[in-house]
Amino acid sequence: MAPQWTFITNHGIVLAYIAKHPESTTRVIASAINLTERTIQKIIAELEAEKYIERRRMGRNNRYRINSHNELRHDTIRDVIVEDFLKMLGWRQRRD
Repeated sequence: MAPQWTFITNHGIVLAYIAKHPESTTRVIASAINLTERTIQKIIAELEAEKYIERRRMGRNNRYRINSHNELRHDTIRDVIVEDFLKMLGWRQRRD
C-alpha cells in the first residue's frame, strides 16, 4: 500500500517541478505530479500571489521564474530561503 503522506506538500512539489521545468504547461505539471489541472492552477495562483513565482506570457504559453531569495513560510523554517530548499532537491538556478 502506498504511503498516505509525504514530507513535502503539493505546493513544494509544484514549486520544485516549475523550478526544473519553467516552461511546462499546467497539463504537463498535473500529469507529472499526478494532480488535477485545476489543483495545479490553484497552487500556481497561490505561489504567484505570495511572490514565490512570477509568470510571464510567451506566445500562448507561460514561462515561470522562481523568486529564489524568498523565505519559506512556516515559522520554524523562515530562516531557509527557497533557493536552499530547491537546491536540496537538485535544482540549479538558471541565469536568464
